[in-house]
Amino acid sequence: MRALLVANPAATTTTRKVRDVLVRALSTELKVEVAETTHRGHARELAAGATADGIDVVVTLGGDGTVNEAANGLLAGGPGPHVPTLAVVPGGSTNVFSRALGRSRDPVEATGEILDSLRAGRTRLVPLGNASALTGDPGTAEAWTEPRWFVFAAGMGFDADVISRVEAQRARGRRSTGALYVRSGVASFLLGRDRRRPPLTLTRPGEPPVDGLFLVLVSNVSPWTYLGARPINPSPEASLDTGLDVYAMGRVGVVRMLHHLRQTMADRPDARGRGVHRWHDLAGLELTSSRPQGWQLDGDHLGTATGLRVRSVPDALRVVI
Repeated sequence: MRALLVANPAATTTTRKVRDVLVRALSTELKVEVAETTHRGHARELAAGATADGIDVVVTLGGDGTVNEAANGLLAGGPGPHVPTLAVVPGGSTNVFSRALGRSRDPVEATGEILDSLRAGRTRLVPLGNASALTGDPGTAEAWTEPRWFVFAAGMGFDADVISRVEAQRARGRRSTGALYVRSGVASFLLGRDRRRPPLTLTRPGEPPVDGLFLVLVSNVSPWTYLGARPINPSPEASLDTGLDVYAMGRVGVVRMLHHLRQTMADRPDARGRGVHRWHDLAGLELTSSRPQGWQLDGDHLGTATGLRVRSVPDALRVVI
């Protein structure tokens, strides 16, 4: 069985020593080729090449961004039996999708688990999300971007603004930590205008629109993300066995925002109350905005848009579990 290990050397917890250990372990069962990413989008290029080359398994070693790029490369031609199986080894700061698959947080232990699963044939098809953004004149054919896949989350508004602030700090050499996200979130909430004048409207097929939103989180798995070891779980019912879950928030003050945040971090999260909207197992939705808003997929800020179309695609990708 042929495998391609796609390693991101810039990921938070990935080192050459760890990579070499994983290669030796994987080589006991697989014929392994190794490729390190060198630029943004490289993992997508490598995964697309692996599909064209008939590779059986693509193993990612990196963070959620590496997993997202690999999934987009694997599915560049759409889902189907020709697409290699994806195996995920955690190498980033949060590793949301890896944890959703039940992987150990230790990359060496996770590699052992993957090998055990491959020997036993433990793989499954999972649903993924697909999103297209409105970035131009709605009256033109080029207004909507090409659809992109996401494995665990999409968002528009506040969360994308937080990610943008974090990415700016990381570009200055700061490490991606829970504290950095907290500081960025506080700054975005206190200094931003969107929570005071919420610009977003959410529409579901056959249902009346819900407007006055400043935050919309779309989840394919649960939890939505982590602060270190602490899960943040606004949509606890989200699962790889269902469609998409949505957590949205309208205009709130500081005290109520802190209350809702505590709810999402509770041992038994139940994020409800004034200003909060939740939907479970959606096949799709559309967001529109009265002014340009940031949008993100799997923690990667992708610019600004005035609309976002999101859908769930069942059985999109085979993964090692």
